[in-house]
Amino acid sequence: MQKNLLVFALLLMSATMFAACTQTERGDVTYEDAKSDYLAKVDVDYAFTFAKSLEEFKTNEKLGYRTAGSEAEIKTGQKIAEEMKKIGLTEVTKDEITVDTWEFEKADMTFKDGNGQDHLAVLGGYQTNFDTKGVKEFEVVYGGKGTKNDLATLDVKDKLVLIDINQDEEWWVNYPTYQAHVKGAAAVIVVQEGGFSEVDPTALNAQDICGPDDAPVFSMSITDANVLKSLINSSDNGIATVDFDAKSVVEFDGKTYNYYGKIIGKDPESYIILSGHYDSYFDGFEDDNAAIGLLLGVAKGLIDSGYQPEKTIIFNALAAEEWGVSNTRYDWSTGAYNQIFKVHPEWVGKAVANINFELPAYEHTSPDEIRAVYELKNYLEQFTASVPSVDGVYEDGIAVITPLQTWSDDFSFSLAGVPAMRNDFKDSEFMKTHYHTQFDNADAYNEKALLFHQNLYGLLTMYYDRTAVTPLDFTVRLGALKASIDKDIWDSVAVSSNELLSEIDTAISTAKKVNTAVNKVNEDYLKALNNGDEKTAEKLYEESRTLNSGLLETFKFAQDHFVKLTWEDEQIFPHEHAQNNIKNLTLSIEALEKGDINLALDDYLLAIDNNWYAYHFDNEVYRYFTDYVIEQPAERLMWGAGRIVGHEDLYAPINSLLAKREQQNADVTEEIDILGKALNEQQQLLQTAIAEELASTKALGDMLVNLK
Repeated sequence: MQKNLLVFALLLMSATMFAACTQTERGDVTYEDAKSDYLAKVDVDYAFTFAKSLEEFKTNEKLGYRTAGSEAEIKTGQKIAEEMKKIGLTEVTKDEITVDTWEFEKADMTFKDGNGQDHLAVLGGYQTNFDTKGVKEFEVVYGGKGTKNDLATLDVKDKLVLIDINQDEEWWVNYPTYQAHVKGAAAVIVVQEGGFSEVDPTALNAQDICGPDDAPVFSMSITDANVLKSLINSSDNGIATVDFDAKSVVEFDGKTYNYYGKIIGKDPESYIILSGHYDSYFDGFEDDNAAIGLLLGVAKGLIDSGYQPEKTIIFNALAAEEWGVSNTRYDWSTGAYNQIFKVHPEWVGKAVANINFELPAYEHTSPDEIRAVYELKNYLEQFTASVPSVDGVYEDGIAVITPLQTWSDDFSFSLAGVPAMRNDFKDSEFMKTHYHTQFDNADAYNEKALLFHQNLYGLLTMYYDRTAVTPLDFTVRLGALKASIDKDIWDSVAVSSNELLSEIDTAISTAKKVNTAVNKVNEDYLKALNNGDEKTAEKLYEESRTLNSGLLETFKFAQDHFVKLTWEDEQIFPHEHAQNNIKNLTLSIEALEKGDINLALDDYLLAIDNNWYAYHFDNEVYRYFTDYVIEQPAERLMWGAGRIVGHEDLYAPINSLLAKREQQNADVTEEIDILGKALNEQQQLLQTAIAEELASTKALGDMLVNLK
């Protein structure tokens, strides 16, 4: 009897295991069941612990840093690859990419304070070449803001120049650095007096340099700078003497590596790509160790829950996000750009989404924000209602905002043609306080925020996985295009907006019909999956491949033809470049005709292209950072190539007006004439942009017609 019971039990166990295995393999699990299984396996402690472990390898023993192509970055990448294998990801792959590399070993400055005591200042670094080859004595002078006026009468030859800067409200570090460089300075020491590093007066800062390697610059805290300034001010000649021991090395065309692993789905050629970068400044706990913790935490949760995806999910750890190409305005997101444009361009057309992670273990805003391409806004808003809350964090829920910004790797993926999104961080106080400082460490960790994001993005991955067709809604982009048109400005150049507005409305109407078709397919597909009707699900999936590929092709067309950038790296539609310039040129001319030089200078001319910098820096500096955008090969501009519509050089009239600012009844006839010619050029540029936009809108509409 016992033997028979044992046999029966074994048979029953086998049958149960077979049924469970068959159900899992067939995917006969509802989204709600899969959701519950995943949430039960989310392990926030794992994500935190692995994120913290990434601090192991450092370029700079005192400060951290894990920089492009450095030994620390390469060892960290290897560590991540091993972890991918350990948690069960398959086909773990190492992709070699070419970058300019940076090793920042040290920057220690010592000097006597006002009491004659030795003072050690440990400095942060930027991606430039400077090697003292041991301790070397330097003279230091204070250069104010480092502008052309500040340095005009100051002897900076072979000296270190200490300057104050607010990179958020004034200018990037490359401008005053290069201004001092052309005057012969040995190096610049910048002190963030606001905008960034506001967490503490001892905070250092690091950013991408956006400049040449031979114009060296370092970062000093306000605390150390105050001691040094006191020493300079107390000297008879305005010079302090310091000992400096620094080594910062940039080399060109080096190597680093991106890594990815997979959870292979029923369709091995349809991808959902999750990503985060693993290079960092300082410890970089939030930016971006926590993102790698989140990336692998989601992967582990899906694997541990037994989730069997329909599509193949790729988990991509990216190198060289903070910086990776020297002497270009677009020197960040190098790893992602290389990954999708050079190493795996075949992913485009197969990848239905990129979900990118940045600084995810901190409550930046409430509601929590998902920033996405226009086409995903409505789909994501429908999804967010299904995300469970976590007590004590994001009490206002989730908001979806558009469009993407250039600050992170998702932008590179989107330009390539992969619909992308990220957890947003840009509007956070963290950006002004902790971001890119030594205070970005585990002390800033918010466990509930990380848990919320593990829940959110794991569920979003599954939600997206259970769509047959990528849910791209072009009405949002087209609506934004329509809203961006300034009819008054168009009328001023004798161009009617009616034809383009009509084409936009036609395309929106067509896009709505496409949405209806897409929604129907996805609803039927999800219903079939939830009901275990594998045959129907497979049929719907196969029949919708043409629609899916057409949507992705249309998205790529929209990225190619409707995404341009301002000179401050903000995303705009093509016509907005000239439209904005026409507005400000017109108002400048009107102000000058009324004799109001200050109004023209303070409100309008500074808003035209990059002419803000014409106010404060020599023409050589202004031209350098203009030409390296306009004249450099696309290879150096990466994701920024071709995205700037044009440039209006107003250096001469701006500086002429600055000289006349205090004059009574100044003659500004010549300046008005120059601005009038510039206005005419911008009017012609607007007409060209409108014609091209009209053709692009018609083409987009035709592509949508073919998708109905």
